[in-house]
Amino acid sequence: MRIGIRELRADLAAAVRRASDGERLVVTVGGRPVARLVPLEPDAAPTLDDLVVVGAVLAPRRRDRPTAPTPLDVPVDADTDRALREVR
Repeated sequence: MRIGIRELRADLAAAVRRASDGERLVVTVGGRPVARLVPLEPDAAPTLDDLVVVGAVLAPRRRDRPTAPTPLDVPVDADTDRALREVR
């Protein structure tokens, strides 16, 4: 649904309620669409690409991924200090 900027300013609370109920509103200025008012996705975690777009993080310079380290077999009753010394 389209909503003019004047109507939005006049009754912002109602427009936000409509968006929270799932309605997607397109805000217009002079009849031209300029923005969207949409409901938030429930518990949608932002992706790395989303964070890069908003400037929260820098894009990675490398495209390849490092290989995972090989797992170590450590006995249940092992001394953790000794195991850490061996790994280092």
